[in-house]
Amino acid sequence: MTAALERIGDRWSLLVIDSLQAAPLKFGEISERVDGIAPNMLTKRLRQLETDGVVMSRPYSQRPIRVAYELTARGHDLAGALSMLDAWGAEHGNGDGHGRLARPRHASCGGPLEVRLWCSTCDRPVDRPEADENIWL
Repeated sequence: MTAALERIGDRWSLLVIDSLQAAPLKFGEISERVDGIAPNMLTKRLRQLETDGVVMSRPYSQRPIRVAYELTARGHDLAGALSMLDAWGAEHGNGDGHGRLARPRHASCGGPLEVRLWCSTCDRPVDRPEADENIWL
């Protein structure tokens, strides 16, 4: 947990990462999606996320140089964790015990989605009692 918080535990990083999950975005597009972030703070967060290997920039214009930002494979690995945080926030809301958003739903059947641990070797879900106890510390 400490290593994760050191990289993405600040006020804005998760929101920036979340904004980039669907597709690469230009600086202004990220700024529009991350409500309230100042341009200098967005620049700082994007640079740090690039240094950490979570985000990468790709030029889309040479004159003047302009870049679009996208998640790396490491950044996409955060999708499950972000989904769990999003679902928790939707269910528990702003601390008043009332959720403010509906839980994420499966587009095909409408059923609620949940994130679970999955063993890629056994190709099956793993419940908490079966998991290595160190992940729960």
